[in-house]
Amino acid sequence: MSSESLIAVILLAPLAAVLLCLLVQRPRPAEFFNLAAAVVVFLAVLALLPHSLSGPQRLADDYLIVDALSTWGLLCVASVYLLSSIYAIGYMRRLSEDARLHRFYALFAGFALTTLSGPLMNNVGVYWIAIELTTLVSTFLVCFELGAESIEAAWKYLVIVSAGISLALLGTVLYYWAGSFALGPSYSLTWAALREVAPRLDPAIATTAFLLVTIGFGTKVGLAPMHTWLPDAHSEGPAPVSAMLSGALLNTAMIGIARFLQVSDAAGSGALPRAAVVALGAFSLFVAALFIVRQTGIKRLMAYSSVEHMGVLALGFGFGGPLGIAGALYHMLNHSLNKSLMFFGAGNAMRAYGSKRIGAIRGLPTRMPVSGWLWLAGAVAITGAPPFGLFRSELTVLRAGLRSDHAWAVYLMLVLLIVIFVGFLAHFRAMYFERAPAAAEELQSEEDIERAQPLRDFPDAWCVVPMALALIPLLALGLWWPDFFARCFAAVAANLSVGGRS
Repeated sequence: MSSESLIAVILLAPLAAVLLCLLVQRPRPAEFFNLAAAVVVFLAVLALLPHSLSGPQRLADDYLIVDALSTWGLLCVASVYLLSSIYAIGYMRRLSEDARLHRFYALFAGFALTTLSGPLMNNVGVYWIAIELTTLVSTFLVCFELGAESIEAAWKYLVIVSAGISLALLGTVLYYWAGSFALGPSYSLTWAALREVAPRLDPAIATTAFLLVTIGFGTKVGLAPMHTWLPDAHSEGPAPVSAMLSGALLNTAMIGIARFLQVSDAAGSGALPRAAVVALGAFSLFVAALFIVRQTGIKRLMAYSSVEHMGVLALGFGFGGPLGIAGALYHMLNHSLNKSLMFFGAGNAMRAYGSKRIGAIRGLPTRMPVSGWLWLAGAVAITGAPPFGLFRSELTVLRAGLRSDHAWAVYLMLVLLIVIFVGFLAHFRAMYFERAPAAAEELQSEEDIERAQPLRDFPDAWCVVPMALALIPLLALGLWWPDFFARCFAAVAANLSVGGRS
């Protein structure tokens, strides 16, 4: 199939799932429609990958772009969408929300559609619209369970992210205005046009615009100190939604920062833009380390882990060069798989124990013998330990940093990764190997007990299989760097270089 046909399939499959879910309005068909769309999208993205290596292709009157970076972003989103769609079938059935379940799957497929659209946008303004649409759709998913805390988290998510994304819009407008002095009052603001006009932009305006878009899209990415929405939204939404937020959405916004870095390099803005991205990445690691060590909520622990790994991505792109870009892209995929696994395990544990609190979860392998050990393997992997993929990607980012002008960040990153490794696994040691406290009131509140599910019924195969499907490639990617990936990373590095095409 041609690139045009594959892109049509990738975008129309979730759209069809949205319409069918709303039309049929029955829970079991809605599950099938969403899962079928996820399978079709994943297969279409795999078929699209070879097309991306032949150079950027512009479609739909220059509004869509298929290149190595956009297709890599699609691979991450499609992987998480498929895994989460499988997991959602088992998880959402336990919520006793069959009357509203068709709406959940319509929103879930719509969220996938908007997240898949972002990396494909070739027009900078339309890319901003795509990112804003992800916020509008996912807000309803965050508060789907309609609890007081989930509704509060949804409002916080909407307000903070919308404020941040408004700064990104202001930065985009500044870029357009600066380009109008060279290209005239009306022109198409594509990534290529912005890169080509960049050397003629006023340096002060170009630097200001870059900082605005970085703060704006950095808010969506969850980089500290703009991350404050992330722990609440990730912890209060249903587990499959948390996986999509962390493993898919954050990457879509990070792609924009990577493309704007290319523009700042072409504009000759000096060291400030990359130093700002590196500083945000390092600070994100620092904040994540502080909160991970002292964390008491299981899903908030996963959320701050997302802040950590977005910091690693920012460092990789900030260090730049072929090695930094390769490390960041490899980390992007590994994190998407790993964080899906971690949120699935957290969802299983929360339902089995009826609590979100780490202190209430003890003796976990006894209650969840299969998914429990899969979750523990994922916990080792998410800390960057060998032989899993994140170890290899983090090592690549560290090597890139040593070759950059920001070696200080490498040493800070290394220290903070060690702190996070110890702190994160200390929580899992307690949940797996410590005995439960004698006082039952220390374990569960009345609200916790109401949320508990019968252990004989949970988790089922729908909630265990996607964990294994995420763990297997994580292990494989730690032991083997596919040649196709190397060629893809080289193509992205070439496209994002000052002289590259986008």
